Amino acid sequence: ILGVHILGPGASELIAEAVVAMSFGASSEDLARTVHAHPTLAEAVHEAALAVDKRAIHIRNR
Repeated sequence: ILGVHILGPGASELIAEAVVAMSFGASSEDLARTVHAHPTLAEAVHEAALAVDKRAIHIRNR
C-alpha cells in the first residue's frame, strides 16, 4: 500500500485501517488474513485485499 485517499461518510474508519496497514508494511495477503469485524466499513478493505488475488467474497471476481 503506497497511499490512500478516502472521501465521504465513514472515511475515518477506512483511513484508520489503511494507516495501520501502511505503518506495519502490510501486504494485501496480510490484510486478507486479518479478521475484520462485521458489520463494518473496514470489511471493504478486507474485500479489496481478497480481490487482488481474485478471492473476493462479495464482489464478482474477473
